[in-house]
Amino acid sequence: MPFSKVFTAFASGVARAAGKPSAFALCIIIVAIWAASGPLFHYSDTWQLIINTGTTIVTFLMVFLIQNTQNRDGAAIQAKLDELIRTSAAQNRYIGIEGLTEEELDDLRSRCAKRAASGIIDEAREAADRALDEADDKARAAAKRATGLASYPS
Repeated sequence: MPFSKVFTAFASGVARAAGKPSAFALCIIIVAIWAASGPLFHYSDTWQLIINTGTTIVTFLMVFLIQNTQNRDGAAIQAKLDELIRTSAAQNRYIGIEGLTEEELDDLRSRCAKRAASGIIDEAREAADRALDEADDKARAAAKRATGLASYPS
């Protein structure tokens, strides 16, 4: 089995295990045992070095494992979004935008926000026009019923 598959499986397993309440409880127990052993070791430099070294090593390794997991999750989500965009009426030009610079993404976000705001105004206008048309239709129908004419003059 290639190293990347082994590492992926290992990173996923560790990330899942580290995110469980039992892992947090285990860490609390370890810290409590370390703290309780302080008087036994007279709060020596070695006693302090044990917890400092242990936490530093665990933190250092966890950063890489969690980053690997997040990178894969992000890539999978991006692929799913790209497929949704590709198969829908959305604009295909948004596929692959995760590779843009921060400035390019900020510009794109502001343009999308402006289009969304103008779309809201357009939707409100269209709704108002539909309401006026429906009210006019109802008024014409009521006038037709009241007058008995075959059609109400425009």
